[in-house]
Amino acid sequence: MAEIRLVDVSIRDGNQSLWSATGLNTRQILQIAPVVNRVGFQALDFTSSTHMAVAVRYFREDPWERIRLMHAACPDTPLQLITTGFRFISWETVDSEFMRLVYRCLMRNGIGRFVLLDPMHDMDALLASARIVKEEGGAETMAALTYTLSPVHDDAFYAACAARVAQSPDVDRVYIKDPSGLLTPERAHTLIPAVRKVLRGKPLEIHSHCTIGLSQFNYMVAAELGIDILHTAVGPLGNGSSLPPAKETIANLRAHGHEVIVNERALRQMTDYFSALARAEGLPFGQPQQYDASFLRHQVAGGVMTTTRRQLAELGLEHKFEAVMAEVERVRAELGSPIMVTPFPQIVCTQAFFNVTGTERYRNVPDQLIRYVLGRFGRPTAPVDPEVLDRIMSLPRTREIQTEPEMLTLADARKRFPATLTDEEFLLRAVMPQEQVDAMRAAGPSPRHYNPELRPLLKLIEGIVNQPPTREINIEKEDFRLQLRGKETAAQAG
Repeated sequence: MAEIRLVDVSIRDGNQSLWSATGLNTRQILQIAPVVNRVGFQALDFTSSTHMAVAVRYFREDPWERIRLMHAACPDTPLQLITTGFRFISWETVDSEFMRLVYRCLMRNGIGRFVLLDPMHDMDALLASARIVKEEGGAETMAALTYTLSPVHDDAFYAACAARVAQSPDVDRVYIKDPSGLLTPERAHTLIPAVRKVLRGKPLEIHSHCTIGLSQFNYMVAAELGIDILHTAVGPLGNGSSLPPAKETIANLRAHGHEVIVNERALRQMTDYFSALARAEGLPFGQPQQYDASFLRHQVAGGVMTTTRRQLAELGLEHKFEAVMAEVERVRAELGSPIMVTPFPQIVCTQAFFNVTGTERYRNVPDQLIRYVLGRFGRPTAPVDPEVLDRIMSLPRTREIQTEPEMLTLADARKRFPATLTDEEFLLRAVMPQEQVDAMRAAGPSPRHYNPELRPLLKLIEGIVNQPPTREINIEKEDFRLQLRGKETAAQAG
């Protein structure tokens, strides 16, 4: 039986799957970082370019600063970034020199491991990315084999992709990525050996979401078949549409005779911290999922599903969630069954959202779907439905996009901004709205400390401050007393 190691996904994929990627800010992450460093994870699934954009847009925090601070606080555990093709933050394709600068900045700020994923399984593009990473800093690279269900994506397809990357000296590892939790134990028994057979000894990892309750079984099969690195989440950030919880996974592995290498005391502290944070901030705990055959059809991963539900709720349309999911299945089929991994779940779900909430299907079409139809993301797996294709190609916006440059080049982007900008700020401004970057800069450095036990009190004080003027407020509980007075006298605490 093998020694098993874990990659933790709580901060990035767990947060994205269960908390819409908006549940954790820099101070909440830093507070637990030294403990995380002691657990002994193989790596931390820490961020992505989309996750970096969330830091700017929702928290007004510098994502580069977040990476630097986490690397300093967690020096013994590699920070991992997942990247999809030649793009950074926006869906716009960029040239190789732009991505070369992106990778250089990421590595010098503290990213030590890159997951390289091409949404079309274009192995040439993936290998080009791996080569740039190695040339710019030599961080560890891992190629993604993204699992999905279609007549095309059989074991032979994945084995052929694995054989291509196995030949490259620029790819260190490979992993089977199951973002929608569609993998079954029966399929794992054939897929894993087919892939391992062609890897020439390169390590293979597995990343399987809990969406329909099968991932724990898949992990036991994976360990039995020789995969010794599994991706898990901690405490409230596991289960649900996230990945298997570390505690239960460890117990299951040991029951099957495997040894799992972790500092259990640090893992308990980490679990307790995120549980307290979830309670303090009113964030949901992931719950074990039951089998749901509908997921085999729409194949929407956890993070995108959570975001879609949140967007509907913000519009008072949460009751339309099931209708949107049904429409996702129809839209995906009409678009040639794209694999449901970034950016395609976002594109498909956005179109389904517009179709359900609008007055007519495909009346409102997002720019990224137009670019998909125009081939800007590569060749669709199957042809686009002719009627849908005609509808999209006839839109005035389609004609406008056809006149746009096919990609953003580093040289063109440089012309738009002063040479005095740091590379890091330049990259954010090149792909994000200027007002969002301005707001981030105006906010200043991120706070460094967070205590979930103080959060209820801070919420109370915040609520009091927002009330009409009050001369005096007294708060007493056991041995604690807080007295707040008007401006003419100082606040006292005891």
